[in-house]
This record gives sequence, structure tokens and C-alpha cells, in this order.
Amino acid sequence: MKEYINSSKFLDFDHEVVQAFIKDHMEPSMSNREKAIALYTAVRDSWRYTARVIHFSEDAWMASTIMGRDEGHCLDKSIILTACLRGAGIPARMHLAKVKNHIAAEHFMEKFGTDELTPHGMVDVYLDHKWIKISPAFNKGLCDKLNVDTLDFDGENHSIFQQYDRNGGQFMEYLEDYGHFDDVPLDFIYNNFREHYSGLRERINAQGVLSI
Repeated sequence: MKEYINSSKFLDFDHEVVQAFIKDHMEPSMSNREKAIALYTAVRDSWRYTARVIHFSEDAWMASTIMGRDEGHCLDKSIILTACLRGAGIPARMHLAKVKNHIAAEHFMEKFGTDELTPHGMVDVYLDHKWIKISPAFNKGLCDKLNVDTLDFDGENHSIFQQYDRNGGQFMEYLEDYGHFDDVPLDFIYNNFREHYSGLRERINAQGVLSI
């Protein structure tokens, strides 16, 4: 279990920026369950979700660096949440999958000819002697815009995706589970990008940024 509470280059919860965020959103008197819920909600709603910008420099994947931006994709937000949970003394690890997004995937279809998003990032958190899957990707404002219920976390049950929108239309589905990782698996992420999205390398600019 020790590997799931350690800091790392990417999960740098000892950085002052990450520590300040943790302290702003939880109280020492809270139980681990209450801390996890508070941090999940804060990460979910403090950064707007976008999948239009992906960075290809290592430093851009550090939790402290991501916190300096006002938006991020599912991997970004999963890194932040994993770091924050560990910084609160709660075991956490990244979990990756392939998903199909039935809404708001037009730019992916246009650029890559697919509505499959991979790897999709989420978090496993260890509470009450069990691992629970949670996904902080979609902020409340975006959910309201897309007419889908906000994904809440009750501290006991998996909370990973909204299968249907508020009208009963299909919103999102999981296609493949890549499993969990004790640190940010950057090589796996990069190789997964290249395997699934043709012409990816040519779209990365000199600063190592892919704008979709």
C-alpha cells in the first residue's frame, strides 16, 4: 500500500501549491471518507474540462504545474486528484480506460475520425478497506451545458461515468479497461495516443503542445 501514498515527480503533493489546495478544501477533523468527497468535488469543479489541448513535455504532467492552468482533460484532473488524496494521507492510484463519448466529440471526429477517447483517466481511492473508482473529469458547468447529471461521489460507491443524459440518450460508454498504475504512466499514455490517433506527431508544435 506504501506505493499508493508516496509522492513522485508527477504526483508532487508536497509542493506548496498542492498543499495549499488540500488545506483550502478539507479540515483535519474530517474522516478519510469526508476528505475524499471534498477533494473529489473540488477537483471536479475547479478546472473546466477540455480535451482540446494535450501537452507532450514531462513537466506539464506534474500536479503542481497542472494546477497553474484553469482547465484540463481527464488525465490532468486525475493526476491532480490522485496527488491531493495522497497528500491527505489517503491511498490513491491512476486508472486508465478507453471510452466512447457520444456527446461533444465532434472535434475528435473531425481531427481523427473517431469518437473513441483514449486513454481516459480516472482515480482509484482506497476507503474502508476497498478500492473505489471515481472520475472527476466533467465539471458541473459542463454537465449542465450538456444536459447530463453531475457525477457525484458518496465515498462508498464507484462513480466513473454518466451512461445517459437527462433525456435518456446515450452519453458515454467504457470500451476497454487498461488497469491501474501507481504513478503517471507517461510512456503508456504517449504510446496509446500514437496507436489510436493517426497523424498525431505532425500536429504537435515546437513547444510540445497538441491543440485539437
